[in-house]
Amino acid sequence: MSAISTTGARRAGVPTRPRLLGRPVVNLVVCLSVLYTLLPVLWLVLAATKDRDALFSSDLLSLGNMSFVQNLKDLFAMDGGLYGRWYGNSLLYAVVGAAIGSLVSIACGYAFDKYRFRHKEKLFGLVLAAVMVPQTVLALPLYLMASGTGLVNTFWSVFIPVLFNPFGVYLGRIFSQGYVPDEVLEAARVDGAGELTTYVRVSLRMLGPGLVTVFLFQLTTIWNNFFLPMVMLSDQDLYPVSLGLYTWNSSATVSPEYYPVVIMGSLLAILPLILAFALLQRFWRSGLTAGAVK
Repeated sequence: MSAISTTGARRAGVPTRPRLLGRPVVNLVVCLSVLYTLLPVLWLVLAATKDRDALFSSDLLSLGNMSFVQNLKDLFAMDGGLYGRWYGNSLLYAVVGAAIGSLVSIACGYAFDKYRFRHKEKLFGLVLAAVMVPQTVLALPLYLMASGTGLVNTFWSVFIPVLFNPFGVYLGRIFSQGYVPDEVLEAARVDGAGELTTYVRVSLRMLGPGLVTVFLFQLTTIWNNFFLPMVMLSDQDLYPVSLGLYTWNSSATVSPEYYPVVIMGSLLAILPLILAFALLQRFWRSGLTAGAVK
């Protein structure tokens, strides 16, 4: 009967679903992807609860050698409490930088979408070209510029470059096209509102989901930023968490007592990103579907 129905479907021109794309195969691929994503996090959580002896013996699944509280105390006591300074630096770089950077990106994307000026599309083409340039390629030119202005080994040498994100500008234009109708802007202008007032009181409120989406992308990028601080900074008091844990991990080959604090520090380092995505998930999901339905 199934062979007859399949033949009839083929004769009728109805496409049949390949067996390789069946539900069991799809579920298997999803489960493998979830395991691939969560197993490193699970290992990190288990390893953060163990002392140094348990880490070297690979005895992570046992209930013995629990040392979570002690590892936490050692983390914030190591090298005079340097980890707390690194954590504060990362929050300052990432949260403030992502907030200012997302506002700049959304404003630039809005200008590209709503205003007409000479060579607009050519300039936007440069923005798209800049998206494809790896950040590591820009590290040396940025270092030379910072060196020429005397900003090397300062807070500003890391903070200023992260404020400008070409991909955020591209997303800003897409969100502006999907969320801000031209008719609303015309109505605001007829009512006598200036361009800046229209943007702040009307357009920016409509661009809220897009702003949150760009903010999360910026936050993730800046929080995980490693190469630029490594090039710019030599003062450990200015290090972000990523670079600080790297230096401790390098020292762990000589001083094994660094291993538990590095693992505990890595666990705490992912908490702000998880918290940000959990709290802003509703706005982020709506932002990703911008323009899908009009």
